This record gives sequence, C-alpha cells and structure tokens, in this order.
Amino acid sequence: MAIDYSEKFEPIVTTSLISEDEGESSLRPRTLSEYVGQEKAKQNLSVYIEAAKMRGEPLDHVLLHGPPGLGKTTLASIIANEMNVNMRITSGPAIEKPGDLAALLTNLNENDILFVDEIHRLNRAVEEILYPAMEDYALDIIMGKGPSASSIRLELKKFTLIGATTRSGQLSAPLRDRFGVVERLELYTTEELQKIVERSARILGIGIDPSGARELAARSRGTPRIANRMLRRVRDFAQVLANGVITREVADEALTRLEVDHCGLDSIDRRMLRSIIENYGGGPVGLETLAATINEETVTLEDVYEPYLLQKGYITRTPRGRCVTRKAYEHLGIAFIGQQSLDM
Repeated sequence: MAIDYSEKFEPIVTTSLISEDEGESSLRPRTLSEYVGQEKAKQNLSVYIEAAKMRGEPLDHVLLHGPPGLGKTTLASIIANEMNVNMRITSGPAIEKPGDLAALLTNLNENDILFVDEIHRLNRAVEEILYPAMEDYALDIIMGKGPSASSIRLELKKFTLIGATTRSGQLSAPLRDRFGVVERLELYTTEELQKIVERSARILGIGIDPSGARELAARSRGTPRIANRMLRRVRDFAQVLANGVITREVADEALTRLEVDHCGLDSIDRRMLRSIIENYGGGPVGLETLAATINEETVTLEDVYEPYLLQKGYITRTPRGRCVTRKAYEHLGIAFIGQQSLDM
C-alpha cells in the first residue's frame, strides 16, 4: 500500500498533553500493584506509605522528578489511594499569589494530599509562604501595611505536599530540602512499555497481538504517555486495514505513516540531526541557532527532543554546542566524514 506523508498530524512524540490524551485518566493504574515499571520508586514508596499508615501520620512530603509523560501525576494519585485520603491537584503557574496557596491549604482535611505539578514554576513569594506550611503546618499571614502591619499565624491540618517537576535543578535549595522523600522516575524499558500497551488495549477493548504491542513499545521513546497515544492512533489503522487487530505489520505501517521510525525518532528529530550535519558540519552548534534553523521553539527542542537523542547517543553536548555522533550518521544513512573526537 502506498504511503502518503502529506496528511498532517499532531506531534505524536511530544510528551506534553494534547487533545489525543483526553482519555488518559481512564488508563491510569490506581494501586502500586497495577503500576508497571519504576520498581525502585515503587518499592521505596510502598515502605513509606505502610510506615505512615502504621503510625497514623501523614506521609512525608514527596518530590517526584524526571522527564514528562512518565507517570508522576499517576503515581501521586496512587499514593492518595493507598493512603485512603483525598488529593487536590494544582500546578505551579496556577498559584499566582500567597492568597491562592492559603485557600488551597486551609481547605485540606487531615492527612490530605496537595499535588503541585510543575512545582519549579512557583512564584517566589508563594514559595516562601510554603516553607512554614511544610515544616510547621502553619501559615504566617501579614495583616495591613507599613508600621501598623501585624503577623498572624494560622494553624493548618497536617497534610502531604507532592511536588512534580521535569526540572529539579530549577528548584530552590530551601524548597528541595523540605521534601523528605525524593524519587526520580526513569525512562521505561521496551518490556515494561509492552505490558503497559497490552493493559491499555484491554481497557480500551482493542485487539492486539504481542508482536504489535512490542512494536509500539519499541517506538514510544521510553514514555507511557507516548505509548498510549500511539495505541489510539494505530487502532484507527487497524480497524481499516486489519479487521481491528493490531499486528506488528499494522503497527509498522501506521507509525511509518505517522513518520515515527523504528527507533522512535520522528520528523523533527531527523530534521535536527540533518540540520546539524548538513548546515554545521556535524556541529558544534548552539541550541538557539539550531531552533531558528529548523523553525522550532528552543524550549521544545530542549525538553522534548534533545533528552531522547542524548540518551540514544545520537547527539552530544559540548561547551560550544550540540554535536552529532557517528551513530546518527549511520541511522540517517549518511557517510561519516570526520569528527574523529566524536567517533563512538
């Protein structure tokens, strides 16, 4: 069947939420036993949760960090379920002033969880109000202005703050130090993603064989969000081309049409690599220059595309900029012409 690349799709490999992910919550596991992967974090959290329940205390404040799309929000909701408490969800940019934070904290019940996504983007004034809330379960509120100003300490019910961030390095040291539990989520293996794809297919009622699930897993960049998104997209091709069953051949045909190759690289990944090779002799080149060359946002390249290319060994970072490796030349089928210092 001829492959037509003219049709445009939303970027399937982006780790940000898109319209395709509207049903993502239905696929999220609800207990640690259902959660696939992140074994180290799961084992540690199960101990912390059990210990807190035995003492009848709230769980210590938790910081979850790592690349986007790996399940930080899912893990937070699982912690709430395991602790049998309610969870309020917000994000760093949404808490614009101290009063917003005070309203959230004063409405929490005993041992409840406040989940703050993108916590590294908290306003500094809000962050400073958060310190006594995390340490002493109290809010220090300033009443009035000037010489007549006075401070009132408002006692809070004991709670657990769960912060999630893709950029832990941007957290201030005082905030980071107030988290008793810090867990990093790593990219998933193909085997783990295959289990996630098969579980999601069962929930969605999609026919899939093991080879089809493995093909999706191998091309989803170690990220469950991308794997589930690919599953929904490939389901459409399976219904039209293969009586609704996703096989390896159907998955390959569908993902090829979506311009995702066998290593999970999409058209933007390949444009990045080709641009460095063809325009800058393989590098080094600065990220802003590269973004301008291929007409993409710098933050998109840095947060979405570059981490995977670095992990797979297609590019390297140097003090002078990004360089392409021999492995990238081989992947693109381009003859390697020098850069002996980057020979892998």
